[in-house]
Amino acid sequence: MNDFTNIATLISALKNKQHNAYEYLYDNYSEALYGVIHKVLNDDEQANDILQDTIVTIWQKIDSYNPEKGTLFTWMLNIARNKAIDEFRKNKRNPKISIDELSVHTLDMQNVNNLEVNATDVIGLKKIVNGLKPDLRQMIDMHYFNGMTHQEITDATQMPLGTVKTKIRTAMMQLKSIFEIK
Repeated sequence: MNDFTNIATLISALKNKQHNAYEYLYDNYSEALYGVIHKVLNDDEQANDILQDTIVTIWQKIDSYNPEKGTLFTWMLNIARNKAIDEFRKNKRNPKISIDELSVHTLDMQNVNNLEVNATDVIGLKKIVNGLKPDLRQMIDMHYFNGMTHQEITDATQMPLGTVKTKIRTAMMQLKSIFEIK
């Protein structure tokens, strides 16, 4: 059995389609991915289905992962989150959780089995987002953590579309500058 606690080794093994890397991926990341998916869908059966689809997508699209854009863990979380949001929208359901509940704080991980994960992925990200002005934090929460489109945010907040886009862009620039410092 290979030791995949080194992320570079895991990525290489996944790109080489090593079956034991797939098993490691599932055994060590599925709980965290499931947590993100379940927060969006709030349905056990659908969350399990989307988790399986997420793991297969990660396996199939690992070659598109770019370490310069973020960590493997963040990339996988984004896939899980996006698939859950797509499923949520497909079913046109009303949210079962508030925007405030769907935060990166929920990613404080239902145990990532002591993997060495970049601390900004798991610890402190919510604190950094909470450091934004309330109006900018609201835009990040609505757009990125709840998956709302610009138009949906405009409808919900009664702000002009251009204002919503500007606030999201401003918040992202502030977050980017914080992460570039670290």
